[in-house]
Amino acid sequence: MVLVLGAQPETQPLLQAALQATCELQLGPDVEAGLTVARSGTPPALLLLDAAAPGLDAPALCQRLQADAVLRELPAIVLGAPHLGGGGAGGEHAPDCDAGAAAVAALQQGAADHVARPCSPALLQARVMACLRSRQAGERARAESQRLRDELTQRTAQLTAIQDVTTLVMASMAETRGSETSNHIRRTQYYVKALGWRLCTHPKFAATLTPTTIELLFRSAALHDIGKAGIPDRILLKPGKLSPEEFEIMKTHTTLGRDALTNAKRALGVEVDYLHHAREIAYSHHEKWDGSGYPEGLAGDAIPISGRLMALADVYDALISRRLHKEAMSHEQAIAIIRQTRGRHFDPDVVDAFLAIEDHFKAIAIAYADSPDDLRKKEDYLGIARV
Repeated sequence: MVLVLGAQPETQPLLQAALQATCELQLGPDVEAGLTVARSGTPPALLLLDAAAPGLDAPALCQRLQADAVLRELPAIVLGAPHLGGGGAGGEHAPDCDAGAAAVAALQQGAADHVARPCSPALLQARVMACLRSRQAGERARAESQRLRDELTQRTAQLTAIQDVTTLVMASMAETRGSETSNHIRRTQYYVKALGWRLCTHPKFAATLTPTTIELLFRSAALHDIGKAGIPDRILLKPGKLSPEEFEIMKTHTTLGRDALTNAKRALGVEVDYLHHAREIAYSHHEKWDGSGYPEGLAGDAIPISGRLMALADVYDALISRRLHKEAMSHEQAIAIIRQTRGRHFDPDVVDAFLAIEDHFKAIAIAYADSPDDLRKKEDYLGIARV
């Protein structure tokens, strides 16, 4: 539909000859009433502004159209005012010397085209049809662009899902060989995420802990112990305390995890933020705030933030979880130990964040608690592995 704003009687023969056979015409002699029609129901495909209408300021009307969120989407063609002496009865029209300036002004204010009078019906029809084809081409391009965006979103979601599944499979394989259950992975992931969101407004952490980074930490935290896959069973599955020599070997799981993830990054040949954080967590989550941790003995802010978050999440879960060689501590006992090691084992700010959301930690532990069947399966596996 082509809606003519300010349609004058003397213009109607030209409009009918030019457009009646190819377009549905709707005449709107009153501009304001025509604009109301354009905003409601099914919008027209094109607006035609009849500059012959008394008082119609085409450039100003084009400016109004561009300022309107609905109307700016509709292409507008200005049909110029008739030359002096060439129009219909009674109105005064702009002199010839002003016609070009009026056309430029209308185009500058957003008109899609300007058709000067006098013009033939064939010319007006050609200009209108060209404008409609241009709009249709734009709509097709926008639809295709949206389709591609939707497809990209879908494929990105699929790749993320594949990445997450692969991560959980790898992490579960590593955890299966140790004393932890697979739920340890999920719990520590959610602990890290909870700490990240608590600290994201802290002046020291705000620049690093963006929503994107927190999500990457959540996903990559699952690989914190991936290096345990390289620790011998005689050490990894030992029910009692490790000897000093055995503990030195156990500590290498941090380096083994880092190296495995570094090799994965090198094989991909591109920088992947997810692998960067996973490598950082695997290597640094046993560092301690006072420098007494491993593998490098880093202290304070030299420890990556990701490693500091993972350190507390990992220790809390180890304390509250039942293992085959130990009983679980209560949530309150775990809080007391973490509070006592604030500034020694853990970043004080991370401990403060934990204490502020300790109920959230407790809820996560309950939601992903190990069942008796989980522990029985773990006991059966370790019994077979020791044979």
